[in-house]
Amino acid sequence: MTIWLIVRKSLRQHALSTAITAISIALASGLLMAVWVVKEQSMAAFTTVGKGDFHAVMGARGSELSLVLFSVFHMDEASATLPVQEYSDLVSVPANRRAVKGAVPIVVGDNYRGFRIVGTTTNFFEVEYAPGRKHQLKAGRMFNPNLQEAVVGSFVAQREGLTIDSIFQPVHGVYEQEGATVHNVNYVVVGVLEPSNTPADHAVWIPMAGAQNMEGHESSLSTDISAILIQFRDPALGVQWADRVNQNRRDVTVANIAPTVTAFFQRFEWLRTVLGAMAALVALVGAGGILASLYNTMNERRREVAILRALGARRGTVFGAIVLESATISAIGVAVGFVFYGGFMATAAWYIREQTGVVVDPWAGHSVLALGPLGILTLGTLAGIVPAAKAYGTDVAENLLPQS
Repeated sequence: MTIWLIVRKSLRQHALSTAITAISIALASGLLMAVWVVKEQSMAAFTTVGKGDFHAVMGARGSELSLVLFSVFHMDEASATLPVQEYSDLVSVPANRRAVKGAVPIVVGDNYRGFRIVGTTTNFFEVEYAPGRKHQLKAGRMFNPNLQEAVVGSFVAQREGLTIDSIFQPVHGVYEQEGATVHNVNYVVVGVLEPSNTPADHAVWIPMAGAQNMEGHESSLSTDISAILIQFRDPALGVQWADRVNQNRRDVTVANIAPTVTAFFQRFEWLRTVLGAMAALVALVGAGGILASLYNTMNERRREVAILRALGARRGTVFGAIVLESATISAIGVAVGFVFYGGFMATAAWYIREQTGVVVDPWAGHSVLALGPLGILTLGTLAGIVPAAKAYGTDVAENLLPQS
């Protein structure tokens, strides 16, 4: 009888305990991999948005994070507005032009069924959102800056069934709220964007003048803007320029997009540590389950071990069979763990896309996909050493006698 046949027979005899222990190992493995990959993939996806030609954003004095979230990711709201003169100064004052290559103003304050309506200029669509990639139209044309026309993101079009010539009315406020004021103005969809896997897919884009002068908005703010997206000629010099603006002025804030997003994710490093520790604890519990399960069955299997020894099996063979059984249970758990990992990641990717428009690739490679399972497999294998040692020391003569 080979070692593998011994292991198979034992696994069948203790199928329930094997299944329970393997599932606990699977949960630990899947959770451990998902925690690390979600964090890394999310950070990479969000910071990629800041690696296009927009390097920074200027807004009213306030939180840099809030400024980036509402202007780039459409996830927050502006604390105040800026005079349009700020935009004019950025593109005309020589001291600014030495650092600033280009700028695009945006105006926010309305939504359509929860999707942010953003007023801007057509220059926004001429800027690369990623190296070598610009927003393209899937259908229709670009809006006329002087008409009540809109270009919608691909996700909005898909979710709300908007097509060319669809008509909608903006709702006041950046969030969908019951009882919110519906503006008595009709906008017609003239273009639908190609999917870009960026927050632009989750927005409705209209002319800036239309957003500024929307019926029901304060007339005193009809020339104001919410923020300015900025392109730097040289990112390093641009950071220095942003620092000078933030130090010398108290009415505006310039936030560098990529560093702000990175700092935001670093705030949640503790959460990854906690979840990783929880996964490690589950793995330890699973390994302990293997040890306890095998060790407790040794009393039942002493006569079986003695018979194997009497038939010619060496002590090393018996020892190896128990360790291999432990490793097999761990391997089953690790294999099933990839199924749990796929479920965790698919759910996380779906939720992140639904909320932000940013796409996380759940199947992208990561070192934890190899190191995590390998560590858990090693831990589970080592858990079999103690019961294997007990089997190794089984007395043949004493345990060959039938047990009453």
